[in-house]
Amino acid sequence: MIEQGYPKKVHIREVGPRDGLQNESSFIQTKDKIEWINLLSDTGLKYIEVTSFVNPSWIPSLSDAESVAKQISKSPEVTYAALVPNMKGLNRAIENGIDEISVFISASETHNKKNINKTISETEIVLSEVVKESLSNQKTVRGYISTVFGCPYEGKVEIDQITRLADSLFDMGINELSLGDTIGIATPLQVKYVLETFLKRYPSDSIAMHFHNTRGTALANVLASLEMGISKFDSSLGGLGGCPYAPGASGNLATDDLNYMLTNMGIQTNIDSDKLNTAALFIQNKLQKPLESHTMKYSSS
Repeated sequence: MIEQGYPKKVHIREVGPRDGLQNESSFIQTKDKIEWINLLSDTGLKYIEVTSFVNPSWIPSLSDAESVAKQISKSPEVTYAALVPNMKGLNRAIENGIDEISVFISASETHNKKNINKTISETEIVLSEVVKESLSNQKTVRGYISTVFGCPYEGKVEIDQITRLADSLFDMGINELSLGDTIGIATPLQVKYVLETFLKRYPSDSIAMHFHNTRGTALANVLASLEMGISKFDSSLGGLGGCPYAPGASGNLATDDLNYMLTNMGIQTNIDSDKLNTAALFIQNKLQKPLESHTMKYSSS
């Protein structure tokens, strides 16, 4: 039975093939990435972020973006997204049949400069062009704001800075905004504080949450978000991930742990847990190391 006030259904955005693999030192073979994404497509997930069209020298682990995007077996029921930093990346994404474009900016000036070697103001100019061109090509656009709950270089990030960037992205024409706890320091009360501010400005269905589990608070932060009416969450199967430009950032909120909690709360996800486990075992074998999710630790015990 669902507790009164919680959403009846939650939409999980699987970011493992991009955000999960980008931090791995070992290169997963292209054919294995393709097979993994195909397994994910068969789980009931409706959204998969499959790669990133950045300069291959930035993220060598995703240097095969074109091959992956071209060769995956696409389900008409799944949205296949990719992260792009600029017009060059956008053109590559469009040429390779990506459904949704993801753009990103940091709320912290220092993290933004280290992440993409641009100031926030410079990044906004680039993203405005990317979003405009994406929309003219009939692509939906998703925005990410990183370091919403704290920066590894600057510490606290002021809420006014976050909402200013959110206003800027929505004015550009993005369809959905993901608020990122890039280094996994958020607590439930902080999440509620940020969402109280945001939900006065934007509808709840335009906001998604992106938690990392560095300090073990990701699921607690999901619960706080659910209580505020949020029903969209980014997660990575097995808890894979981290940020190459955020020291101390560990894995993402694990899709399998999130799905377990939600389904056992009576909240609909439409995800087959057995098929999800099959996909997790597959990538765990290819990485040749145990995945960090509690679900995987339990299933292998």
